[in-house]
Amino acid sequence: MPSIAARTPTRALRVLAGLAALVVSTTALAGCATTTDAVEENPNYTTEPTDTFPVTVEHRYGETVVPAEPQRIVVVGVTEQDILLELGVTPIATTEWYGEQPYATWPWATDLLGDAEPVVLSQADGIAFEKIASLKPDLIVGPNAGLTQEDYDKLAAIAPTISSLPHTEAYFSDWQEQTRLVAAAVGRSEAGEELIEGVEAAYAEAAVAHPEFAGLSATFSQGAPWEGNLYVYPDGLNTDFLTELGFVMTPGLEAYAKDGEQATISAENTSLIDADVIVFATENEDGLAQLLKFGTVSELSAVKEGRAVYTGEVLSGAIYFLTPLSQKYVIDHLVPLLAEAVQGQSPQSLQE
Repeated sequence: MPSIAARTPTRALRVLAGLAALVVSTTALAGCATTTDAVEENPNYTTEPTDTFPVTVEHRYGETVVPAEPQRIVVVGVTEQDILLELGVTPIATTEWYGEQPYATWPWATDLLGDAEPVVLSQADGIAFEKIASLKPDLIVGPNAGLTQEDYDKLAAIAPTISSLPHTEAYFSDWQEQTRLVAAAVGRSEAGEELIEGVEAAYAEAAVAHPEFAGLSATFSQGAPWEGNLYVYPDGLNTDFLTELGFVMTPGLEAYAKDGEQATISAENTSLIDADVIVFATENEDGLAQLLKFGTVSELSAVKEGRAVYTGEVLSGAIYFLTPLSQKYVIDHLVPLLAEAVQGQSPQSLQE
């Protein structure tokens, strides 16, 4: 599975490339974990747990026991707020990835946030251990936080912590299993399964509604070039949103990618990405202009013949997030654009 850099919009890569662990002694943090302060119920929860506590969840660094329904959940990963909010569980803190959305919550999840105002954390200077400890969490959620063993140990000294799944990359593991992991930790396993089934059913329904997609080749690329390359997704790297609809990913890109990373396509090789349909994750007009000037992009048949989709900021973000909630946004908003592209009627402008 891909690393965060492989799935990060280009403007966020510079920030994430410089992440460094913040040195805080585990001994000092352990004192925070022993607090006896009573935890008040979270007034923003909209559902009740269906599992019996304590619950035990397995992850990369072993097992975590969650003794009672958590009320003060801190999200140290970059997407898990989506899963929690859709489960009816509102975190007290989220972590900014990119986009600077209010409370690090994107438009597809804003309604579920309601009146809650979670603290927004940042990994720009490493994990904010002291800030997290000051929030007195009773659960720390980090499957998409890129936690090392040292990071995990420090966080686990503050509160029960869940990391990424075993035998996966540190970021963006299988979205179904990640949903199950988070749902189990908050005692809502059945609801987690319902989220998964809902997304899978929505993809199947869309594929049936658009049989014209079946067997057509597709390419998914970030929008603007970065450091002299386009970052393009080989089959299996965040491409399910196309293959579940019946498309077949453009072959050969794997030769230009390291394991779990995007293919880096230079200006001389842009012809390799041509396909029946191309989806470019363009986030703004400047990025679109840079893209069309890069190599032979403007001469690709999909671009010249109206078979390329240029997504705007929110739709791009929904594709990158890869949560049940964001994928439903993708299905609702991208499928009509793909239908236009297949007919050669896609406009050369940003689409949400």
